[in-house]
Amino acid sequence: MRRIAVFAAAVFALSLGAPSFAPAEEDRAATEAIVRDYLATHPDELGALVRDYFIRHPEAIGQILSEILKKRQGAAARSAPDRSGAIAANAEALFSSPHQATLGDPMGDVTLVEFFDYNCGYCRRALADTLALIRDEPRLRIVLKELPVLGPGSSAAARVAIAARMQDPAKYLAFHQALLSAPGPASEEKALEAAKDQGYDLAQLERDIGSDEVGATLAEDMRLASALGFSGTPSYVVGAEAVQGAVGEAALKERIARARGTSGR
Repeated sequence: MRRIAVFAAAVFALSLGAPSFAPAEEDRAATEAIVRDYLATHPDELGALVRDYFIRHPEAIGQILSEILKKRQGAAARSAPDRSGAIAANAEALFSSPHQATLGDPMGDVTLVEFFDYNCGYCRRALADTLALIRDEPRLRIVLKELPVLGPGSSAAARVAIAARMQDPAKYLAFHQALLSAPGPASEEKALEAAKDQGYDLAQLERDIGSDEVGATLAEDMRLASALGFSGTPSYVVGAEAVQGAVGEAALKERIARARGTSGR
């Protein structure tokens, strides 16, 4: 029984990697030897042993998951490419293009750019983050860029969205929110329905869908995404920093504060 307890403690210690109570290297080597020996001589008992340990010590699961998450986040941060050069080279089109929808403070001291797709489930969930930023960050300027990478329905919805921005920018946020919140796949039909609910002139929208402005907007957004190495959504630029994935409100606020502290856009 004592051997089982020692083995369980060893598994727990090794799974944590290097917590504050981690042993010295020689102690760690001895611990690993215990684990290897036990696995070799008791292969059928491993499942029951681990299950029993975690039943008796459920708090260990949370600690292990927390440590794994920290390691993964640290590895992702270390491996994330530096895109500051690409951001600087494309700053005019990223932050001040005539082909974009702008929310929040148009003269904000920091600009957050979001590349999104109306059929992206992560973008739909990230809508709550955008709305929270508009509410909590009154000096923030938000720029939305279409990146319809999830098929023809995404492209068709993006064309309607750009036409909506062209027709009445003041209604755009309500339209954007309605379309991202609508159940089912996004499409031209769904986008026109959302536009109708917000009082847009549908006949004008249908004429504008095929306009040069819509084509120029999509071409510019795709070019920018390619220059920045963005292939999925949502992807963000906050000041001089690129962020990929739905990282959440808190992480975006952290980057906004960092951009503000370094006099970023």
